[in-house]
Amino acid sequence: MPPQIYSFFSGVGILDLGFQDAGFNIVFVNEYDERFLHAYQYARRNLCHNPRYGYSHLNVREFLSDDVWNTQFPDYRHNDDLIGFIGGPPCPDFSAAGKNAGENGENGQLTNVFVNLIISRQPDFFVLENVKGLYRTQKHREFYNRIKRRLYRTGYSLFDSIENALLYGVPQFRDRLFLIGLKRQSFGNNLHYTIGNNRQYTYEQINEAIWPTTSPFVVNGVLEMPQGIIEQLTVQHWFDNNHVLNHPNSNDVFEIRNADRYLNIPEGESRGKSFKRLHRWRFSPTAAYGHNEVHLHPYAARRISVAEALAIQSVPEWFELPEDLSLSAKFKMVGNGVPYLMSLGIATELLEWINNHT
Repeated sequence: MPPQIYSFFSGVGILDLGFQDAGFNIVFVNEYDERFLHAYQYARRNLCHNPRYGYSHLNVREFLSDDVWNTQFPDYRHNDDLIGFIGGPPCPDFSAAGKNAGENGENGQLTNVFVNLIISRQPDFFVLENVKGLYRTQKHREFYNRIKRRLYRTGYSLFDSIENALLYGVPQFRDRLFLIGLKRQSFGNNLHYTIGNNRQYTYEQINEAIWPTTSPFVVNGVLEMPQGIIEQLTVQHWFDNNHVLNHPNSNDVFEIRNADRYLNIPEGESRGKSFKRLHRWRFSPTAAYGHNEVHLHPYAARRISVAEALAIQSVPEWFELPEDLSLSAKFKMVGNGVPYLMSLGIATELLEWINNHT
């Protein structure tokens, strides 16, 4: 039997999709925001995706209660299946672009709740995903090191890495922190594990590519693909790959007031804090669409659509969000997700390791 995955803070489930496609069995999905949970189920409505323990929008803190846990999972640990927890607790409180409130922030507290859940329920392995600020910002790193010490003392060997989505074939510069815990009682002592074995590219390959910087913005202008780039890592490749103009979310676009003001922003000009225009033959900045971050289409006089944002997250073409959600919610769902190919790469190498050690 494939290892069973309990997913927490699932969002719209792009991280889960990578684990599912790698060969894990998603048996439980927990997402507090019912809009996100609805979108999770809608995107998978044609896949016969029926988690064994269903979908839940309970506050994750509820699962620290033995009564709630035993009611939700009456046969937890009653067989020999390997169990894993995956989750990316909300991260604005650890992000330089967010509130930076840290472990005491409303969202920051949830990372500690997830750790408490791991410690109390003792899965065989876990994957915790978060922003790099949890590791690289000194005051947040103190908290991060504390939770690692707690996890180690309760039986987990720990392996972490800041991974960039580009290395996995995603057309987006996006750093994310991954912490993987392997229970020594399940896999043995003196464990060795390396995150990043399934990267498709190296930093050297990406840095050696001759990426265009900016080009004059011309509405519906033609710009041939330059030599010396990596096509898979370009916005245009993924727009074409996902047929974004025919995608069900192609018309989900925010209007821009006084759009003429932005016609002088060159294609590829992304140095500003907002209203960054993507370049079709380059990768995108991090797909974060809050905090006044606006990404303009490379050659159309508009912002990018939800369909185009999904493509930048490297999700499969069939993945779509329901009509009955606000535009703000849709962009938040997309921006909060772990890029699909990144998730798939992390999950594939983890399953290969598990299969070799059981």
